Amino acid sequence: MTPYIEIVDAQLYFDDRLNTDEWDYADDEKKLKALKMATLAIDRLNFRGEMADEAQEHQFPRGTDTTVPTDITNACCEIALKLLEDIDPDMEYSDLTINHHQFSFVRNTQDRSFAQPHVVAGIPSPTAWKMLLPYLRDAGSVSIIRGN
Repeated sequence: MTPYIEIVDAQLYFDDRLNTDEWDYADDEKKLKALKMATLAIDRLNFRGEMADEAQEHQFPRGTDTTVPTDITNACCEIALKLLEDIDPDMEYSDLTINHHQFSFVRNTQDRSFAQPHVVAGIPSPTAWKMLLPYLRDAGSVSIIRGN
């Protein structure tokens, strides 16, 4: 599986960004794995429109586009960075059910009646989520596709 962005191009993105130590010190194998996992996380989302070609490997490009939008490749980088920082989307999601922590006499109670949408969607980066939002299908919409 190929990621939305190659390591060399992701490096160009990170060259202009602060706080990228986890990326900077990772070897190429870890960087590639993180970019692939980020691509999988993006491809699990429900996007507006149709893929440009039914046979393509990923959700993008879409419609009449021939290239992957920069927002998507940048979001892939941001997600990869969070994954390299050991942010586990599954753990983040499971933490949504924890309401109360106590250690000795110190207690922490959190309101879990509202979950951050990016966490529910499996995207560990709020920055990436903001980049992906314009491409997402409205959660309240329904799409019906008829077979032949």
